[in-house]
Amino acid sequence: MEESNPAAAFDKDPFELTAEHVYDISYIIGRDLMKLGSSEDCDRVSELQYKIIRVLEMLECLVNKHNLTVETLKIERDNLRTETERLNRELQQAASNSKQNVGSDKLVVDIDDPDRPRFTLQELRDVLHERIKLKAQLHVAQEELECYKNGLIGTKESQIEEINNSGPSSGSEQTMIKKLFSLRHRKHP
Repeated sequence: MEESNPAAAFDKDPFELTAEHVYDISYIIGRDLMKLGSSEDCDRVSELQYKIIRVLEMLECLVNKHNLTVETLKIERDNLRTETERLNRELQQAASNSKQNVGSDKLVVDIDDPDRPRFTLQELRDVLHERIKLKAQLHVAQEELECYKNGLIGTKESQIEEINNSGPSSGSEQTMIKKLFSLRHRKHP
């Protein structure tokens, strides 16, 4: 609650002064100068009064500017707080949406999890090459099975004999289709 005694403004912290406190200070100084003005050195008192009024006006401007700055900072703080809360809500919403959108073919890995899987780039390359090689072998085996089912390829012994007769390969694996064509050309000259 505001104090009714104008002299209490002199006891305020300078950063807590308001324009009302400056008005109280100028009232007290003006009252005291009026008492001095009745004395014989009236010209000196008038000069001092002018200087004091000027200092009080400057003090009033500083107090108003400080209060305005404080108010501006409070408004800015409140705006930043509101913006931070909005961004936090958006971040939480985006995080919950990304958790909901994860399908069965996606792996979610927590970066902060110390037990998460870690692989080197070379290990990933090796796994990829092995996968490609196994896929090719599966394809060859499926072709061979289809040929057995259709009766185009005989027993295992005759197949080995045909491969040995065809000569050494050029270092690359022959596919079942190439073997099949070589068998057909030998059967039908």
